[in-house]
Amino acid sequence: MRREKSFSITYRFLFESGEEKVFDLKIDSSTLTLLNDFGEEPPEWTRVEHIRCDSCTTGETYCRLAKTIGSFIKQFDKIPSFEKVKVSVETEQRTYYKETSLQAGVGGIFGILMTTSGCPVLGRLKPMVRYHLPFADIEETEYRVFSMYMLAQYFRMKKGLKPDMEMEELRATYEEIIRINQRIANAIADLEKMDASINAVVALNNFADSVTFTLDEKLEDIERLFENWMV
Repeated sequence: MRREKSFSITYRFLFESGEEKVFDLKIDSSTLTLLNDFGEEPPEWTRVEHIRCDSCTTGETYCRLAKTIGSFIKQFDKIPSFEKVKVSVETEQRTYYKETSLQAGVGGIFGILMTTSGCPVLGRLKPMVRYHLPFADIEETEYRVFSMYMLAQYFRMKKGLKPDMEMEELRATYEEIIRINQRIANAIADLEKMDASINAVVALNNFADSVTFTLDEKLEDIERLFENWMV
């Protein structure tokens, strides 16, 4: 079967005023990097010296993560984050729909943009984008993260690399994601009238905190789901 070179995830926002905003995100099927070209000069706040990320190894002038979301956040600069909106998300397999707050809908797109931006740290979460699950709650997303990570360890073992069965590297990754999210949120907070986008970053950061907390709890709640495998 011929494999397509790219795939799309389309977010549609329908506001109570009747206004509609559509974002068709195109992603390379092999590299899982964002293909969209927003076609404008990156904002000044996206320069690496403003983000001050210790994890950056790209050596570029602009932070890839900040540059990717820099154009996107302008789309919501005058809309309160609590405004109700109808959001539909179209993937190759199905369409999802939910009436929710703008903040929740924007957070979904942020998760894709941040992971596919080319950021070396957030790029570790790329498999999550290929099987994107819109409107997932914390528990659903945690389960997907842990499952993804353990599958990665299986592939590492197959290649003769040492697997991290204790998920220590996952903990370290999410601790770094927390720091990155905080830097991005602080940079955006310096801008005016960006309430929805700031809150979306905060929500993503809360998820990173949650993953770390669950690891500390030894995954006890999730472990109970696997009783039939413990024989």
